[in-house]
Parts: sequence; structure tokens; C-alpha cells
Amino acid sequence: MAVGAVWLHGARSISSTTHFIGVGPAAMIVGVGAGLLFLGALLALEEWRGLAPPPDIDEDEGTFSGRRLLMSLAGIALPLVAMVPLGFPITAMGTFALVARAFGSRRLGFDLAVGAVIGGVAWWSFSTLGVNLGKALPLLG
Repeated sequence: MAVGAVWLHGARSISSTTHFIGVGPAAMIVGVGAGLLFLGALLALEEWRGLAPPPDIDEDEGTFSGRRLLMSLAGIALPLVAMVPLGFPITAMGTFALVARAFGSRRLGFDLAVGAVIGGVAWWSFSTLGVNLGKALPLLG
């Protein structure tokens, strides 16, 4: 719920100018923030009633896995260093594969393919809308 509140607070600092359908640039951020608040409230209610499921235990180690945490952090940090030299689709592919591996996926090729498709479709969609995300593959040209 705290993360949702931070998102909603951050959305207040975005200008409220609206575009073609009356939806301004903060609309998505407000939606995500409200969704996080709602889901956090549901989770708190389940916990208060005693209905929340027990936390999952890592199958490999039986306890907290620092390796998986570091792998997910690497996936989150990858766009900071790879977006400009590699482009959006390749960076999305690597990020997806790292985070999927952190969540226990064992199919690297499949994860890379799914990440490439998601990244490519997202890049193409934004480019079609006129949003410049840079070149798709800067290394090729």
C-alpha cells in the first residue's frame, strides 16, 4: 500500500494537461497507484482475517535465496546500462530472462524468445504511436 501511495503522490507532480481523449500523462501512474493501494488493502484484509496463504519457500535452498534476489536486481538494473548501446528489444529480452530465471524458470532459450517478442512488439507499438525509444538495434546501424 505504501508503494501505491508513493505512486499517487508522484502523479501529483505531473502536469495535468490532457491530450486527445481527456487522458493526461499521469493517468497510467494514477491507475497503477490506485491498483497497488487496492491490492495492498485486500492483502491486509486477508492477513487480518487469517486467510493469507503461507509464504512460499524457495525449493532449491529451503529458505531465502540471495542468489535469486541478486538475479532479479540485475534484471531491474540492466536497462540502466544496456538501453543505449543495445536498444529496447534486446534490453527487454535480457531483463525478462533474468527476472524469469530469478523466479525459477529453467528455460533460458524460451525466456529469451518471449522477452524478444515482448520487447519488439512494445518498441514497434510505441514507434507507431510516435514515441521515440531510439533505434531498435543500435549495434546494426
